[in-house]
Amino acid sequence: MYVPAHFAADDAVVEELLRRHGAADLVTVTEGGLLATMLPFVYDAERKVLQGHLARNNEQWQRPALGEALVIMHGVDSYVSPSWYAAKQEHGRVVPTWNYVTAHVYGELTVHDDPVWVGELVRRLSDLHEGSRPEPWSVDDAPEKFVSGQLRAIVGIELAITRVEAKVKLSQNRSAADVDGVIAGLRADGDERAAEAVQQHRPL
Repeated sequence: MYVPAHFAADDAVVEELLRRHGAADLVTVTEGGLLATMLPFVYDAERKVLQGHLARNNEQWQRPALGEALVIMHGVDSYVSPSWYAAKQEHGRVVPTWNYVTAHVYGELTVHDDPVWVGELVRRLSDLHEGSRPEPWSVDDAPEKFVSGQLRAIVGIELAITRVEAKVKLSQNRSAADVDGVIAGLRADGDERAAEAVQQHRPL
């Protein structure tokens, strides 16, 4: 990944993205070529692994990865209009861009075709995404026979992380006035999450 110094992510940002990302892209190189699947992962910080599951009918888990697998994680992202920059009024030498936070997570992939392992994973995933809701859903809310059938239809995967390349591109290369304009523009568009991210990462 190309990461200019002003867009480099520190360890805290990487850790936060690993813990609180949305769905991510699992990419593997196989003898049959590239395969990719978007899926949710849960991060085990102590063991430095990402865990998720694939549909049993998905050929990706059946085709061994040649070398490292890659998980592409997505954080906040947003279009940035050049009309938001103070520099537009000053000299007009501005162009559109895209702000984003991403991490490329590499590692060794293991398949877990084990309903007990997969069942524990599904509970962790559900707790992660349901835990903050006023009335969180639990796996136990569904009939046991139904859950067992669902678990038989999926296969667990685990990525033992070997390295992470991360990038935080949030207008850090712009002037203070331009950053103010980006924040105001994002808020005017209703994208408070992206605006807050730019605010948090603005140069000191």
